[in-house]
Amino acid sequence: MWNLGQSILGGNEEDREEYLEDSDGLCNLSPVQRMYGFAACLVAGFACMLLSLIVFAKPIKFAVLFTFGNLLAVGSTAFLIGPVQQIRMMFDPVRIYATAIYIGFVVIALICALWIHNKILTIIAIICEICALIWYSLSYIPFARGMVSRLTVHFFDTEI
Repeated sequence: MWNLGQSILGGNEEDREEYLEDSDGLCNLSPVQRMYGFAACLVAGFACMLLSLIVFAKPIKFAVLFTFGNLLAVGSTAFLIGPVQQIRMMFDPVRIYATAIYIGFVVIALICALWIHNKILTIIAIICEICALIWYSLSYIPFARGMVSRLTVHFFDTEI
């Protein structure tokens, strides 16, 4: 991740090329093509999530569009680090539970929307999916989950 930060901030060209060229041997995309792929997937994912708000009144369409956008955004980093490294990082001991919970809620949201057709369950599953995505994303920031946990406990411990 440090190399990516150096690349974005203008680190030396050799480090940038080395980081982006580690592609698990699956494809022959140039570093520029990888950045374009990452940006396109990320923008498409956010667009799907924003467009899902238009059909919020129809929870089934909302759940499908939101979840698809969510998966596109999360998967966009596979263009930068490669799909094998992406999966390795997702199932790293530090974030295995967060990944499992996130994937579980993605599946539950889709089941509630496409198979059960229950609007209330779909909305609850989407809310849980959003919370799981936030918790999963925090696992990539050092000490972020601990800080959020302490703030949450402190918030609910404070007397009003």
